[in-house]
Amino acid sequence: MAELANLALSEHEVAHMAQDMSSILTYINKLNELDTSGVEPMAQVLFEQDETATLRVDEVRPPLANSDAVGSAPVTSAGYFKVPKVIER
Repeated sequence: MAELANLALSEHEVAHMAQDMSSILTYINKLNELDTSGVEPMAQVLFEQDETATLRVDEVRPPLANSDAVGSAPVTSAGYFKVPKVIER
């Protein structure tokens, strides 16, 4: 996983992460033992009542112009943000 995340870890850190991952997987296996046959599947945990709603009401708004979106960026090119390269192998 560290390699996929492009992390450079010491042997001590690798051993510690492996132990942590093992603990997490053990806990997930324990959760899998629970009987959830009577529980309705959920896509998200939101309340529909107005006083407890967790999202704002959708409002139609005009889109942000590209020039406004990149207008305060330090470096742009052809209407896009330019950022330094951070992923190298």
